Amino acid sequence: MEENLLDERDAARRVDDVTAALDRLAGAFQEEEELAVVLQRVCRQVVHAVADAEIASITLLRDGDPYTATATGDRAHRIDQAQYAAGRGPCLEAARTGELQRVEVADAAQRWPEFAAAAREAAVVGHLSAPLFVDHQYHGSLNLYDTGGNRFGALDAALLELYTSAAEAALRSTRRHQAARETMRQLRTALTSRAVIDQAKGILMALHCIPSGEAFEMLVKASQEQNVKLREVAQDFVTAATAASKQQ
Repeated sequence: MEENLLDERDAARRVDDVTAALDRLAGAFQEEEELAVVLQRVCRQVVHAVADAEIASITLLRDGDPYTATATGDRAHRIDQAQYAAGRGPCLEAARTGELQRVEVADAAQRWPEFAAAAREAAVVGHLSAPLFVDHQYHGSLNLYDTGGNRFGALDAALLELYTSAAEAALRSTRRHQAARETMRQLRTALTSRAVIDQAKGILMALHCIPSGEAFEMLVKASQEQNVKLREVAQDFVTAATAASKQQ
């Protein structure tokens, strides 16, 4: 009875830990932050969410090639890199299959010898990898390493999955805001380009008494001959024409 009570208290404490970590993540999250900053924040916070984790890293796949986007220590980088070089390991398995991987290093040598060797060298005894999916461009795994000897249990795995789900929501929100900012930037550039091209066309029409289409063709021809973007040709022409008019 007493042992069951202690287990229940430990489980409650661990749930409190992950809840507090999620609160800190949400409280610190800012929509204007870049994705790399939010990834770093997720990586730092997850070691508070899962009590037995001492080190964490995030693996992302770029065109199928894995890389460590962020980590809380060099040991994680080395273990991750050993998996990338071998093309196999629990973090890659989680990223590719979408299934959580819970591994004891002592039992991993036959399946993932490169991972097991690198983990033993780094004094890591347990490993957890949860699939992390933001969108088709940013997906991979959130990886935890245990050096304390406790090894990860089923509760640790459940808490990591809970934390990862919340982190994915934050990361998707960041990506949406980044996409919106990029769209606005492109729109501003397009509007500025259109304005300066129209201005250049107007000056050419007045100078040469030609219609709009002819003036535009003159700008296009100059762009092709100079191998310079149309907007830049138009801007240079407007700048030169404005300077000449001031000198008169």
